[in-house]
Amino acid sequence: MLTAKTALDVLARLRSAGCRVWLAGGWGVDALLGRQTRDHSDLDLLHRVDEEPTVLAALAGFAEAEDLRPVRFVLTRPDGASLDLHPLHFAPDGSATQAADNTGGTFDYPADCFVTGTIEGVTVPCLSVTQQLLFHQGYEPRAHDIADVEALHTALGRSR
Repeated sequence: MLTAKTALDVLARLRSAGCRVWLAGGWGVDALLGRQTRDHSDLDLLHRVDEEPTVLAALAGFAEAEDLRPVRFVLTRPDGASLDLHPLHFAPDGSATQAADNTGGTFDYPADCFVTGTIEGVTVPCLSVTQQLLFHQGYEPRAHDIADVEALHTALGRSR
């Protein structure tokens, strides 16, 4: 399980190194909701691809466990902490793209999707509700992915 303390520690390490990252996935949803809704097995982080060497240096102690670049890669630590990193290519207007596959497909991130939420009262960078809902598409959802989307819809007073 990846705890709130671990998530905040990772974010603090990256911030101290000058890295710009945003939470997505389960912890990103919980940040938007301002409360932890479930246990988390990992931390999804979006980062600027041009900052990747600094990101990796800041995460000393984690080792690469899975390389699915250009889409994403996974770092793990002996204590079981797992980070799912998603490299973003930013445009001058603040929007970004992420590779969706190895054939040129992309996921698009408009500039206004980079917002903040809170974990244990600490303000953290994350994706907007709309972008989180898009982030949870394009793959076969697991039970916790479905729960995340339902939590966002409930918080917004929307029906699915």
